[in-house]
Amino acid sequence: MAQAKIGYAAMLEQFGPAEILDLCARADAAGFSGVMAADHLQPWVPRQGQASFVWEVLAVAGARTRGDLGPGVTCPSFRMHPAIVAQAAATLEVMYPGRTWLGLGSGEALNEHVVAGYWPEAPERINRMFEAIEVISKLFSGKEVKHDGRFFKMETCRLWTLPEKPVPIYIATAGPVTAKRTGQFADGIITVGAPEEKIDGIFAKFAEGAREAGKDPATLPKILQLHLSWAETDAEAIANAVTEWPNGGMRFPKQDIRSPRDFEQMATLVRPEDFTGRMLMSADPEVHRREIQKFLDLGFDQIYLHNVGRNQAAWIDLFGREVLPGLTA
Repeated sequence: MAQAKIGYAAMLEQFGPAEILDLCARADAAGFSGVMAADHLQPWVPRQGQASFVWEVLAVAGARTRGDLGPGVTCPSFRMHPAIVAQAAATLEVMYPGRTWLGLGSGEALNEHVVAGYWPEAPERINRMFEAIEVISKLFSGKEVKHDGRFFKMETCRLWTLPEKPVPIYIATAGPVTAKRTGQFADGIITVGAPEEKIDGIFAKFAEGAREAGKDPATLPKILQLHLSWAETDAEAIANAVTEWPNGGMRFPKQDIRSPRDFEQMATLVRPEDFTGRMLMSADPEVHRREIQKFLDLGFDQIYLHNVGRNQAAWIDLFGREVLPGLTA
């Protein structure tokens, strides 16, 4: 069987640009297949401490790695007009032909509210995202286009720096309704770790939407971002999750919370048991290998791993030696 495609999830909330680029290069050398870089204007909690501009980091990451790369994920609806997102994605693909993808999401107030004015509820945010995709797709055609929609207006223009093929658009969602629309209007889906029955439901809706649009769902990538906590002891792995990534243990929607300071206050309530079923915390690499393989067996084509601790170098080296070679597609 083929070796699985396991990428590195570069969390720009936790590491400055120079450090994260070194880690991307280290992951590439260790056998990770690509880079998914987080797009954040602010970290989740102040302790994480960073939030560099994802497109600059990706531009350099492409020069220092050999695999695929893309933002996981960018919101094309508030901070940046979709025309600017299209230009950024097209330029990156021209720089690294055949290696890039555009991950899109409906946005979180933490990153978007600073320029958005009124912060809409989820249904409107999702509708904005799909209209933004319409704008981006028009520009990817290479033609002179314009747009006069419900949420966005664009005067006649075109992309002058254009790749040979449009950049694949992947939508991040964990909901069945958006998963169906993703199958209809996007080239692939990104989701996060969840119980098997929920993932099966998302995949079914994604496939339904793809077939309605005349596409073969088997040809569309299904991508997972998987958070985990590995350390030299179980106790350290648990402590890393609670202190470094408490947002992973918050069992409520987080899209409407605007400040890292608010998340910081909520983090004081997070306990190790809050991560049960949401994140594996273990010192045993074989336990992690089995967990990752479980998701591959569910049908994911590519998985990007995020180890929540600061011990990135040791984790990358260990997983490169002992985990990645034992995973099969």
